[in-house]
Amino acid sequence: MLFWILVAALTAALAVILLYPLLRGAKAADNIRAGEAAVYRDQLRELDRDLNGGLITPEEADYARAEIGRRLIAVSADEPAETPKPARHHRFTEAFVLLVLPVLGLCLYLTTGRPDLPSQPLEARLENPGNDVAVLITKAERHLAEKPDDGKGWDVLAPIYFRTMRVNDAQVAYRNAIRLLGPSPVRLDGLAETLMAVSDGVVTEEARQVLEQSLTLEPDNPRARFYIALSMEQAGRPDEARQAFEALAKQSPADAPWLPLVNEHIAMNGGAKSSADPAAPGADPAAPGAGPAAPGAGPAAPGNPTQQDVAAAETMSAGDRQQMIRGMVESLDAKLNEDPNNFEGWVRLVRSYAVLNDKDRAAGALKRGLAAFPPPGEQGRQLLALARELGIATEGATQ
Repeated sequence: MLFWILVAALTAALAVILLYPLLRGAKAADNIRAGEAAVYRDQLRELDRDLNGGLITPEEADYARAEIGRRLIAVSADEPAETPKPARHHRFTEAFVLLVLPVLGLCLYLTTGRPDLPSQPLEARLENPGNDVAVLITKAERHLAEKPDDGKGWDVLAPIYFRTMRVNDAQVAYRNAIRLLGPSPVRLDGLAETLMAVSDGVVTEEARQVLEQSLTLEPDNPRARFYIALSMEQAGRPDEARQAFEALAKQSPADAPWLPLVNEHIAMNGGAKSSADPAAPGADPAAPGAGPAAPGAGPAAPGNPTQQDVAAAETMSAGDRQQMIRGMVESLDAKLNEDPNNFEGWVRLVRSYAVLNDKDRAAGALKRGLAAFPPPGEQGRQLLALARELGIATEGATQ
């Protein structure tokens, strides 16, 4: 019952706010004319005071009085000779505000709302959170506030913080989990990724030290090895980075999901064709975003190099090869402008610009890719996940 009383009170208040300009509009013109006439009469009285005080001459006073009188007559002439009739109200608009809007609002609420659902205070929702992630996080935070030494709680909450882009909270949670439960490759990798997210995708020295600690626990950890190689690339050491990426590619299975990205970095650092999957069509890593062929991908896919390009790349210097790669990326960009319905092409383009450290163009490519594959769809969500992985800002990309 209290709910409906509040609804009625809010509806009445809204109606008053909407009707007030309509009700006072009829008096506005009369009020303006009356105000102007009062100003002119005050000017006449002030003119007489100035004349009596000797501030102006009689000739000047006569001239000013004539001008003020003319304006006063003009204003008075606009006033009606008889008592004005009540102004005509906006009947239709008033009826719409008073009747139609409340009825529409009520129908909308009855259609989409749940008037029969009992109120659920925060305590009740915490006891039965269902699939509400925000409530689950709140429940976990309350638990950890009471028991801050619960390492398992921090271990569960850290990746949830990271997925919801609360990277500072994720960093604290990972550190607490490592302090209480001890280091593990999963926790250390998570902390390193969090540190990189805070630094906009840069593998900082602290993140590198965390990754090296992870490798001491699991030497074949592909995630840690990838990020360490990436740190070499970002530090301007392409030869060391290429060797690290090539070693990771040789270690990886042919169907490893990270292999296409590794091949891209090998190519971007002046490397030759990866031997991880030499028979795969279109698997030449010199092509931005190339790797094991995806379903429907082949030599004719937009942005893939021709066999002549591959042969020419093998004889080029590192600088010339890098220039060639940039040309292929721009060619892929142009082809996607003509035919934007190529999801794999957008993935390759975003990755390629990120590897080339051109974050502005990567963000632009992401925005155009999301226009072709909106975020509500599976492919749009994959593009957003790729952007987060590569440290590309997603703010405004979905607008």
